[in-house]
Amino acid sequence: MLIAIWASAILSGPLLWASCVLGWMLLTLAVMDWQHRILADVLTLPLLVAGLAAAAFYAPSALGHHAVGAATGFAGFRLLGGLYHGLRGREGLGLGDAKFLAGAGAWVSWTGLPSVILLASVSALSVVALMGLVGRPVGRWQQIPFGPFLCLATWIVWLHGPLVPA
Repeated sequence: MLIAIWASAILSGPLLWASCVLGWMLLTLAVMDWQHRILADVLTLPLLVAGLAAAAFYAPSALGHHAVGAATGFAGFRLLGGLYHGLRGREGLGLGDAKFLAGAGAWVSWTGLPSVILLASVSALSVVALMGLVGRPVGRWQQIPFGPFLCLATWIVWLHGPLVPA
């Protein structure tokens, strides 16, 4: 319900319904990744398609920017995940994260992706720091799912725009 209230405070009309669908998909993905450490294709791929469809319907002249956002999001995280695996010998950023960022790029366009990544990183680091402050420090080998932070950041950028307007 909070997703619909938050979205309706900012948007109206048909875009409100698309935003609610996005928000509910993001919430589902965040919970799934937090609990099971997976961003499933059954949700990330429809996120991508829905983002491109929303762009085609609501901003057809910007569809190319959203497609570039999807491609850039996927390629960037795939490259980063591959580099991490090459350096550390273990997976640190999975294919689900790359597929998710493709979906996020489809919704927020390439101009919103830097804000999504920055907000997600800052929020994840804040949670890790808070865990240390309350006596639950994160060890070197402990896995922290990044998906919930990406979901929150995508939602914020979708509703409020990028940190630095293009």
